[in-house]
Amino acid sequence: MGRHVDAVIVGGGHNGLVCAFYLARAGYKVRILERRAMVGGAAVTEEFHPGFRNSTASYTVSLLQPKVIRDMKLADHGYRVIERPVSNFLPQPDGGYLKLGGGLARTQVEFRKFSAKDADALPAYQEALEVVADVLRALVLKAPPNVGDGLATVVETVRQGRRVAGLPIERQRDVLDLFAKSARTFLDSWFESEAVKAAFGFDAVVGNYASPDTPGSAYVLLHHVFGEVNGKKGAWGHCVGGMGAITQAMAKVVTAMGVEISLEAPVEQVLVEGGRAVGVRLESGEEVTGRVVIANVGPKLLYERMMDAADLPADFRKRIRAFRTGSGTFRMNVALSRLPDFACLPGMGEHHQSGIIIAPTLDYMDRAFLDAKRDGWSKRPIVEMLIPSTVDDSLAPGGCHVASLFCQQFAPELPDGRHWDEEREVAADAIIATVEEHAPGFAKSVIARQIHSPLDLERKFGLVGGDIMHGHMTLDQLWAARPVLGHGAYRGPVKGLYMCGAGTHPGGGVTGAPGHNAARAVLSDRAVTGRLFGRG
Repeated sequence: MGRHVDAVIVGGGHNGLVCAFYLARAGYKVRILERRAMVGGAAVTEEFHPGFRNSTASYTVSLLQPKVIRDMKLADHGYRVIERPVSNFLPQPDGGYLKLGGGLARTQVEFRKFSAKDADALPAYQEALEVVADVLRALVLKAPPNVGDGLATVVETVRQGRRVAGLPIERQRDVLDLFAKSARTFLDSWFESEAVKAAFGFDAVVGNYASPDTPGSAYVLLHHVFGEVNGKKGAWGHCVGGMGAITQAMAKVVTAMGVEISLEAPVEQVLVEGGRAVGVRLESGEEVTGRVVIANVGPKLLYERMMDAADLPADFRKRIRAFRTGSGTFRMNVALSRLPDFACLPGMGEHHQSGIIIAPTLDYMDRAFLDAKRDGWSKRPIVEMLIPSTVDDSLAPGGCHVASLFCQQFAPELPDGRHWDEEREVAADAIIATVEEHAPGFAKSVIARQIHSPLDLERKFGLVGGDIMHGHMTLDQLWAARPVLGHGAYRGPVKGLYMCGAGTHPGGGVTGAPGHNAARAVLSDRAVTGRLFGRG
């Protein structure tokens, strides 16, 4: 039997580290159990070819909560983010291009190349999204009302809903549109240019195995704009040293506070006695007991693979079976002998430091999804390429570069009995060919590549279905219903069991919010128990 601790955290990703920080600060003795040989979960930096390092899975920064950054004093431990000079660069089929970002006036100039009407509409569009994004920002670090808690549910629902109810009616309509409509329907109401709509619509399919025509996809668009970099709302940037620099800094902080991090310690089962989670058993056979067990893994992995079905209520098991996963993501890192040279904008420029989006229209995105539904993956996939070595020379040898290729519309499971282990190289070739169409010579510049199919993402990081969000970001799986209505406030269906991963509110991305909120739930429950029994 392993040593008893106050809190056992399953999974050493960034949310687990954040949760550990707040619990340790409150005096808890915490042990983190991580299955891999390095801490950080999907936010890690690894060498994938001699001399070439890159963020392996998570690859860019915006959503990490400023409160978490301040509280953990991450800047004192090397956390530094370089903002993109322009957000995104979209090559177009006609040989043109569109740059998004760099300030309102500059973006309007870009839009006028495609539509004067769209350039004029941009300020009102940005204002509408910013008002709604501010509502989300205010709710990110709050636990959703836990449906089933009687009067407390009503009070908390009213309190959180007041922010929406207090908006002007026009902005309330925007909230409804963003949660219910497809990205195309929403964007059609604002813009006429296909290039402009694609520039915004791309965010609606990031980590979302869906078409921009899918109802509810407009919310995913919004989910990607409520972050900030260095105090600038909506900005994105590169963390110096890669995403692993974030989690390594977090690990240093919590280790100094006495948190024990056990690597190569995969959890086999959550132990339940008398209807209460009392610890976990590792695959090695070691048992670690704790007053609380906190899962920093997805709901599907936790409840279907790490728990005895008999320990869970029947209806809860049914709901978890129906919980949908699979973000349609295929992730590559490539070592390059030189920068890609784009036919539409030759030579080196600021566009190399932006998100390079190969998805010129919403129709292109829709076809990619339909192809993936039929064939398993699109031969003309959606590709976002980032080249972090343009601002961080620690990642590649002199004169060389590394690029992240974040690709969408790859089915979690292939049809016709095919297997990702047989298709991954062919799919990777299609991705390289897609970039080659816009940057001739790119294929020859690839020295090495690291491939992560949806199955690879599941095997390596425990992302069931390769889902980078731990579950679809749809209206039925958001806020108080993430992952299941009645358990949306970070508390599992078994006493003493909590959840702190992206399968809880507010969802995916490197935010730290679920870890922060779960720790608050644990401490709140302890305070209530202490008051009831005269111990606090």
